[in-house]
Amino acid sequence: VQLVESGGGLVQAGGSLRISCAASGSTFSINAMGWYRQAPGKQRELVASITGGGGSANYADSVKGRFTISRDNAKMTMYLQMNSLNPEDTAVYYCNRGRYQSGTYYPYDIWGQGTQVTVSS
Repeated sequence: VQLVESGGGLVQAGGSLRISCAASGSTFSINAMGWYRQAPGKQRELVASITGGGGSANYADSVKGRFTISRDNAKMTMYLQMNSLNPEDTAVYYCNRGRYQSGTYYPYDIWGQGTQVTVSS
């Protein structure tokens, strides 16, 4: 299984960006998936997660209402649409495969290489 993120870049505050995560492997639609981010000097944090079928998603409070996670299982790709970006969103964004248990997302140890998102003020 491999995960490859793309679509990061430099954007001005208030702008939008969509990042993607392309996966390989035959079990893509079975697993829940998540987007994490890690800013310099900070711990990696879960930003959003989505069920295998894509019917349910959860978001960190800091991005709720601004970010939308989605997936296209036919294309084996997951997306994160980010709107109203602010400098605090600057980080390396990683995608991950995982599972839900009792409503909580737990990551497997399968990560992409990350994509840099930089928001200028």
